[in-house]
Amino acid sequence: MVEVGVALCIPPVWNNWVLPALGLPLRGRSVANVLFAGAYTGLFRGRPNWLSASGLRWGLGSSAVVLAGYGVVLAVPALRRLPAEVAVRVPETSTLEWISVHIPVGTVLAEEAVFRATLDPLLDSRGCPPVVGAADFALWHIHPARTAGDSLPVTLAATTVAGLIFSALRRRADSATAPALLHLTINAGGALLPTLVTYVETRLAAGSGIGRLRGPMTIQP
Repeated sequence: MVEVGVALCIPPVWNNWVLPALGLPLRGRSVANVLFAGAYTGLFRGRPNWLSASGLRWGLGSSAVVLAGYGVVLAVPALRRLPAEVAVRVPETSTLEWISVHIPVGTVLAEEAVFRATLDPLLDSRGCPPVVGAADFALWHIHPARTAGDSLPVTLAATTVAGLIFSALRRRADSATAPALLHLTINAGGALLPTLVTYVETRLAAGSGIGRLRGPMTIQP
């Protein structure tokens, strides 16, 4: 069980103490996370199975559910107010770079390689319950939550639930591709949603303004 204990300790220590202590900019942190994930996967014999057809199917299916949810948010006025009230967190870079590079590579690829591709199979082989890996995934997020000013209990609860869902997908598909696609859809969609809400509201406002200028239609005798 020593190997399991070490495997559980390394990720939170890296993300909460070592990586912040390096003082790297965002691009440097993304590169460092990928390098860390590669080393961790090699050390603990990770099995990502990235090219699995089952992983692709389950990942796309679960992502479609999330996208449908985002579509509902954009379509319902009362729901559109929720993301519109949240400040867009795009540190040190453009939104495009954030959702096309740092989320898929520095966050999703690195985290799924560490937790679902490597830690989960190791825990499964030792008979550990799924909540152990999910809790470790939650602990990974302590420093980012504090830096962002988020509620720590809420963050820990939310990421534990997310970890359980991601792990269940990995077990069902026997591939880290499935949770990676879901993870990417949630994070990238969430980052882009406030911008989409602003666009939709602007278009609707412009359309209603044109309608008011034209006035009601009348039929001349």
